[in-house]
Amino acid sequence: MAIEKITMPQLGESVTEGTISKWLVKVGSQVNKYDPLAEIITDKVTAEIPSSYTGVIKEILAGNGDTLQVGEVICLIETEAKLEQEAQSAEISAEKVSRPQPVHNKKPQKARYSPAVLKLSQEHGIDLNEVSGTGLGGRITRKDVLTIIESGAIPRTNVSTEALSAKQELVTKQDAVTSKRVMKPENVITTNQGDIEIPVSGVRRAIANQMIKSKNEVPHAWMMVEVDVTDLVQYRNEIKEDFKQKEGFNITYFAFFVKAVAQSLKEYPEMNSMWAEDKIVQKKDINLSIAVSTENELFTPVIRNADEKSIKGIAREINDYALKVRSGKLKVDDLKGGTFTVNNTGTIGSVQSMGIINQPQAAILQVESIIKRPVVMNNNMIAIRDMVNLCLSLDHRVLDGFICGKFMHKVKQILENTSKENTPIY
Repeated sequence: MAIEKITMPQLGESVTEGTISKWLVKVGSQVNKYDPLAEIITDKVTAEIPSSYTGVIKEILAGNGDTLQVGEVICLIETEAKLEQEAQSAEISAEKVSRPQPVHNKKPQKARYSPAVLKLSQEHGIDLNEVSGTGLGGRITRKDVLTIIESGAIPRTNVSTEALSAKQELVTKQDAVTSKRVMKPENVITTNQGDIEIPVSGVRRAIANQMIKSKNEVPHAWMMVEVDVTDLVQYRNEIKEDFKQKEGFNITYFAFFVKAVAQSLKEYPEMNSMWAEDKIVQKKDINLSIAVSTENELFTPVIRNADEKSIKGIAREINDYALKVRSGKLKVDDLKGGTFTVNNTGTIGSVQSMGIINQPQAAILQVESIIKRPVVMNNNMIAIRDMVNLCLSLDHRVLDGFICGKFMHKVKQILENTSKENTPIY
């Protein structure tokens, strides 16, 4: 029987890493299968890691605040079978334990560090043997290393100055982004009287890290189209009261926009693609991530097979997800499998914005506020119309302006022809 490993799970298709928020067990704790081991935070969700085995926590390999890639080992569990085997030999070993043992000058066991700690220490020539950790059991966390870097008092490893200089030069060339991310002492923001300091929550930090990664890795491009939704507004206003009374929830403008996007993705499947380094994956299923937020957090639950759903069905899912998010009942599975994101920025009064792409998706569409504006009509007359801007951010590795322009034109065409006569709700 072997020691079993617990690894960082993947909580969503675009999630590549997670941060340990809080351990719920410690070394020596007895756990049953499915017992929660730790709370982890990603840019999309806060969740608990369950145990895959029954046994005893043998070793914890990542401290609170450590960020690890999906698949990295976070702790070791000694299974019950292994424990029973040890119990059988307890009587034999008891006699040996009771006898005085000679003392040998052995080297201390090699400490274990998270990949983030090792990377930072190597980049800045920090001797981790000289660092005092603040994590669980004295473990050195990424925060400990960053604090030393910011202070400038770096305990150096025993290498020559020439070798250290050469190594630092190589690191600078290979990872300029990391170097920029480290705050130098002279740039520290001071707090004056009357200023309010707000601690960065784990969720907010995870969102920030994901946004930085997306902006640094994805060559964003942007375009916008104006859409005349006068007929759509009139149609929705005519049916909204009866719909609410009959169905028990609201039919929003957003449901019409989501349906139009799903139909357009069906016609232009290139938009429903993902970047996979050595290939582009064009997804068959049209699973639309929609942005739902609370006061401090943003989630992107997924409407699966949106092209197969009616406007009423989409409206129901939008309503259900909003209730789940605000009541804290959103599940990890609700966030998985998105292929394209639609964000309803119009609810906060925005009229023009550029969304950051939700990796590994290739695009995100922002639906802005519907505003009455004077518009020149085909007969050169001016009329007051209900207008909305649709803003598309695209990954230029996957998409180009030509296909995106055709896609946006199709969405515009569907919305401008939405009416009681052309668009069934059910």
